[in-house]
Amino acid sequence: MKNLKSILLVCIILFFVHGLFAQYETEVSGVGTNAATFLEIGVGARAMAMGGSYAAVANDPTALYYNPAGIVWINGIQVEAMHNEWLVGTKYDFVGAVMPLPIFDSSIGLSFMTLDYGEQAVRTVERPEGTGETYASRDYAVGITYAMAFTDRFSFGMTGKYINQKIWNETGNTMALDLGIFYNTNLDGLRLGISMSNFGNEIRLRGRDLDTTVDPDSKNENVDRVPVEYKTGSYPLPLLFRFGIAYEAKLGTFGSALVSMDLNHPSNSTESINVGAEYGFAGMFYFRAGYANMFEKNSINGLTLGGGIDSFKPGHVGYRLDYAFSDWGILENSHRFSVGIAF
Repeated sequence: MKNLKSILLVCIILFFVHGLFAQYETEVSGVGTNAATFLEIGVGARAMAMGGSYAAVANDPTALYYNPAGIVWINGIQVEAMHNEWLVGTKYDFVGAVMPLPIFDSSIGLSFMTLDYGEQAVRTVERPEGTGETYASRDYAVGITYAMAFTDRFSFGMTGKYINQKIWNETGNTMALDLGIFYNTNLDGLRLGISMSNFGNEIRLRGRDLDTTVDPDSKNENVDRVPVEYKTGSYPLPLLFRFGIAYEAKLGTFGSALVSMDLNHPSNSTESINVGAEYGFAGMFYFRAGYANMFEKNSINGLTLGGGIDSFKPGHVGYRLDYAFSDWGILENSHRFSVGIAF
């Protein structure tokens, strides 16, 4: 009976995945056609060292990003923060916190992520070297997550989040929804995960720098300064479907091994596969490798490496320290650092 239930759940999951994936055809690349693309930047040094293949792993606060259904399996209160030296001098940061609830086998979580572009010089046609002014740009998203375990193996999670983008005095914002399901199969160590991220409205920038005046009729001298506002276009969020599978094996005195794979189906690019592996020794030291965006058209990133130290014992305050390296080809490299605390 248990095997029959497991097979039925797997069939439901696969049907769910097929239905979602069929909604969006991504045979061509649409990179650069979406707003809030910072939402596509992965979080967590552990996850990124494994190539971002984390939908079926998702057993720490970074599950808030990859698969919200995973947070219900986290023991105790956990907090994780990540700093990312991102591309071309930008900085990307993430903070997530998860707390189990005493009712309904559920958990809640809070997350915050931001991409800071730094200060830029204001340039004009007349003064291409700069006017002496500077402007700042940044993006951020704040999310609240709720997840519930329907059985001792199956869970569902949902995140509501507020997304904001700003360039100088122009801002745009919207709301979005993430959904996820997580299934621990009857085969010990084998897990499945599915998530949909960034389902929401489009974003359009508005602000005082778009205000100006025009002369609607140069032949009419009575009206020469009519206030107008430049109208910017609105753009959709980068919707992403993930289907993940992970298998963890205990190797006795040799430690443990974890392998994972995610199938990615984005709305703005071609399909791709992320793969990753982790070897743990003495339950404390971990070495990781992966490859991101395999088979994606025009992809320039790929190899990921990293490692970490995990000192966590049930009933005690523990910590995690992780590092990840990502190769981005002509854009050079990305370095991520994560710190986690478990209570």
